[in-house]
Formats: sequence, C-alpha cells, structure tokens
Amino acid sequence: MFSWMGRQAGGRERAGGADAVQTVTGGLRSLYLRKVLPLEEAYRFHEFHSPALEDADFENKPMILLVGQYSTGKTTFIRYLLEQDFPGMRIGPEPTTDSFIAVMYGDTEGSTPGNALVVDPKKPFRKLSRFGNAFLNRFMCSQLPNQVLKSISIIDSPGILSGEKQRISRGYDFCQVLQWFAERVDRIILLFDAHKLDISDEFSEAIKAFRGQDDKIRVVLNKADQVDTQQLMRVYGALMWSLGKVINTPEVLRVYIGSFWAQPLQNTDNRRLFEAEAQDLFRDIQSLPQKAAVRKLNDLIKRARLAKEQLENYDFTKFHSLKPKLIEAVDNMLSSKISSLMQLISQEEMSTPTQLVQGGAFDGTTEGPFNQGYGEGAKEGADEEEWVVAKDKPVYDELFYTLSPVNGKISGVNAKKEMVTSKLPNSVLGKIWKLADCDCDGMLDEEEFALAKHLIKIKLDGYELPNSLPPHLVPPSHRKSLPKAD
Repeated sequence: MFSWMGRQAGGRERAGGADAVQTVTGGLRSLYLRKVLPLEEAYRFHEFHSPALEDADFENKPMILLVGQYSTGKTTFIRYLLEQDFPGMRIGPEPTTDSFIAVMYGDTEGSTPGNALVVDPKKPFRKLSRFGNAFLNRFMCSQLPNQVLKSISIIDSPGILSGEKQRISRGYDFCQVLQWFAERVDRIILLFDAHKLDISDEFSEAIKAFRGQDDKIRVVLNKADQVDTQQLMRVYGALMWSLGKVINTPEVLRVYIGSFWAQPLQNTDNRRLFEAEAQDLFRDIQSLPQKAAVRKLNDLIKRARLAKEQLENYDFTKFHSLKPKLIEAVDNMLSSKISSLMQLISQEEMSTPTQLVQGGAFDGTTEGPFNQGYGEGAKEGADEEEWVVAKDKPVYDELFYTLSPVNGKISGVNAKKEMVTSKLPNSVLGKIWKLADCDCDGMLDEEEFALAKHLIKIKLDGYELPNSLPPHLVPPSHRKSLPKAD
C-alpha cells in the first residue's frame, strides 16, 4: 500500500533534525530501526517479550485473524468473503481445521508449508520459527489469485476445543501463537455459533491473549438464522454476558449478527437485520487498507511504550548499564517524530483515492437491486413509472380534506395537527415538512400532504429519511417546477 520511505536502514539526520521521510511506511520503519530497535537490542527486549520487527511487518497487507470454537463457521466465513475455495480448506461439523492457514494473494493457486514459509523474507512470518516444529507442521500459507486478497490477508486458526478435547495437547503454546498474530493483525474477529455460546477454558485463555489489542476485536454471532427472533434476543444477551466475564473493558464490544455463508436463510424473519449487520461488518473490513498506516503507527507507539514500561520493571543487574541516550531517543520519537508522521498520513489519505477491499462477497452487496435498501424505504418506487405515493393517496386525500384546505392547500398549523399524531419528534417532522413542501410556500397541497404522510410511514417503518428528495418521490405536479439534475 505504501512504498519505502528512506531506504537507508540507519537513516541520517538532515538539517534541522528532520527525518528523511518520504512515505508513511518507510517513515515508520526508519523510526523503528533508528530509535526503538537500539533500545530493544540493548536491553534484550526480544528475549522476554517480542521479536524484532522486519521489513515485511511494515509492508504486508492488512490482516484479519479469525478465532472461534470448532464448527462456528470460521473457514466458511472466509469462503463466503472470497466466493471460492482455497487450498487447505476443510469444512465440517467436527474440528476440521487443525492448522493456522494464512490465506493470501498469489498469481497462481498453491500452498506453502510452515517450515518453508518462515524462511521467506517477503512474508511477515519469519519470527514464528521460535514456536518449533510442532507448530510449523500445523502452519501453512494458502495462495490464490482472488480480488479480495489483493487488499487483505486472512488468518484462519484451528477450532478452539471444549470439554474433554481441551485436554489434548497441541504440542505448542497455542495462546502464545495467537498473541503473536494479535500484535500484527488489523482485525481480530471472534466467531460464535448461535447454538454454541459457552466459552471454554481454552477459548477464555485465547481471548485473554488479546489483552492490549481490544481496539482490534470484533465479534460475529454466526448462524443466527437458525433461531427465531425471541430466541435470538436471548442468545444475544447470553453472549454479551459470557463475553463480559472474559473481556474486561469498559466499552461494550460490537457484535455483528448474521448468517455468513451462501446458503438460504433457515429463518427469514430477521433478514433485514442480517443484511444491515453484514453491511456494517463489510464496511469495517473494507476500510482496513485505508487505515493500515494509522494502525501500523499506533502499533509502533504501543511497542515503544511497552519496551520502556517493561524495562522499568526488570532487574538491570542482569543487563547492560543504563544508556540514557537510548531512552531519550525513544522519548523524542514519541513526542516529536510521530506528529510529523501523522501529518504525512493525513496528506497521503487526501491525495490517495479511497482504497476499499473489492471482489468476492464485497462486490455482491452493491450489485443491482440487491444493494442494501434497494426498493425499500425512500428508495421504494425508484424503478417504477407511477409515483409510488399514488397507491396510498386515496387514504391520504380523505385526511387532507378533513383539515380545512383553502384554495386546494392546508396551512402549516393544520398539517401539524395531523403530522404530530405519528408521535415522531419535532426534529424529524421538521425534516419531513422541508422535504414535502416542494414549492416552499409554507403550505401543502394534496400531493405534498400525501408525500408527507408517505415520508412519515417510511420513518415509522424503521428506514432513514433522505437528505434531499429523490426525483422519483417528487409529486407529479411539481416536477416541472424543479431544476433538472445534471
């Protein structure tokens, strides 16, 4: 997404103390190599906390980590986003994915085993070698030429076990691996099955491994079409209660409710809810490329502060003597250098076209009549020749003529008497009045009144009002008087 900004690893100070900053990614890498890395190396930060960052950590695409108990739909969720199978994909009701699978873009379809993957300098996985062969035998990269993967990479994790299965040793520190990924990904999606809300001991430990990364966590309540509305309310409440016991944050986690697979809904009562929730989740994922630079900057700041904090609590008799210049360099970076990068990020965002994840399921949500809200609410009747309000106008006309019209129009006072019966707040009714009074004369004729009643109905049905009146809602007798759209 961003190019190298200062190819000299060590970099050199320029006149006035300014860094050789040309692009955001290069700037982050340059600051890390010159300010943070010397501090980490001098006090063996990599031995007791986290390995050093490499070029691939700064250059890789945004990554999403999927975590959940077995059979909650993690692999199916990836299949749903990509709209195609990927190498190594296995789906079933029992634990099937027993490996970490990095699903990434590649010109040709194929897979790379873990031992070969961790020696590839172009991939951000080299430091995973410290988890040993037991892990590397359960790690692979699945590559395929998919449009979605041009913008993001997805990490599928093994299904978290419950009950007796928890006692089976994986042969490597599962939670430590999750923590390693959590520090480097842009989103952590926790998937839950509407019929499997219990948080097992292993799942609880896995969630605790994400502490400090709370801003990255999103929760998906999957397979929600398998329960009715009343059950769904109880399931949602039970999920929030269970999460509250494990995730100690003052903010309530965002939970997306839906059925994320390409099969018919078993229960269609909540179809509109599922569509809206899917759109919200897609928008969050699609924004990741645009926010990648800010996330990397945020992670670098967290790492720099963590290095300082952890070093303060260690016995320095086991380390080299304290070097104040290293500490000062990091302090200077946090107080001054970061601000210049933030300005650069803002400049790049303004000059760079909006970058969104495209392809797969993301394109399907905006195609033709299946775009969210198409043919509903204020968009109803957009494709019809007849004015959509006309079908209910006879009923509205009866009301109109009970409000004492004069010369074919009713005053604002009389219109208000009828409009307030909707019990909508005045702020909403004021917006409806502005939209319905097409000629802005402070009165409503019978078509304008019918339009006002139609807009009230739209709002009462749970839809949003348009900011300006769409052409298809303009009353027929007022269409000639309005300026034509370009």
